[in-house]
Order: sequence, then C-alpha cells, then structure tokens
Amino acid sequence: MKVFIIAAMTADGFIAQHSGHLANWTSKEDKQFFIEKTKEAGVVVMGLNTYKTIGRPLPDRLNIVYSKTEKDLPGVEVTEDEPKKLIENLAKRGFKQVAITGGAQIYTMFMEAGLVDTIYFTVEPVLFGLGMGPFTKKLERKLKLEKTHMLNGNSVVLEYKVLNDKTLL
Repeated sequence: MKVFIIAAMTADGFIAQHSGHLANWTSKEDKQFFIEKTKEAGVVVMGLNTYKTIGRPLPDRLNIVYSKTEKDLPGVEVTEDEPKKLIENLAKRGFKQVAITGGAQIYTMFMEAGLVDTIYFTVEPVLFGLGMGPFTKKLERKLKLEKTHMLNGNSVVLEYKVLNDKTLL
C-alpha cells in the first residue's frame, strides 16, 4: 500500500495561517495536481478541520475523516482508528494507494506510525510569516528528493521518499 502526504506550503514553510484557513492561496496548478494525485489514489484521509475548510466530500474518491465529535457526515466515512488499522482495512478493501490530505495533526499521526512512503510538498510563492507548519510534534525522518516538478513559473512540487529507517539519523 502506498501512503502519501500531499500538501501545499508557503515559501516560509506554513500549510495555513490557522486551522480554519481556506486553501484559496494556492495556485490553480496546485489544485489540479492535488485532484490528479488524489483521484489516482482513490482514497483521501483528512481531519475534521480540513474537511470543514473543503466543505464537502471530494468527488470520485473515498473520503475518510478523522473525528471524535462529528459522526454523521454525508458522503464521508468517519473514523477514530489508529493509522495502521485504517491502512490495513483499506488494503483489505482492495485499495492500493491512500492520500493523506491534512491537516498537521493527521500528517503527524501517519508519520509517527511510519506508514508514509512519499511526501508531495507544493511550494507556493507566498509568505505568511506565522502560521501552522505541516507537523504538530518533533519528527526526525530523513527524506530523499525523488523529483521536482514545476507547476507554473512560480510553484514547484517537491516529491520526497520517506526513509523510515531511524538509524539514518
């Protein structure tokens, strides 16, 4: 099972200004890249705040939302499963890829579980100065830059392989 994180970030490393911040600051090319990669995966996993910023289930993908409070979101599977259990369940259901789409708490959960193979960071030519980073805790992982892909004249996707061997630190 391929598990990947997909996120847009500012040039100064922030994914949002706050937990309710809409992703309306990213380029149309980033949005197209996001749609393409997540449809290819077939499954998107996100937290409740990320889901609320989107406002609806993403079409043509299984939408899974982590929530302890909201249990009935139409068109969405709600879960509190540990990441490993969720991935095992999705594999049993025949899925081959899973896109972890945010936010920072969800990215952190899946990184801490050692389940993430690849990270796609779109770096946008925007500065927030202050905001939310992609993770909520200290994480020490080595990454290997696999590819760079220019989306337009200003935005670039950095594709990293996650090296989960902690002895490399």
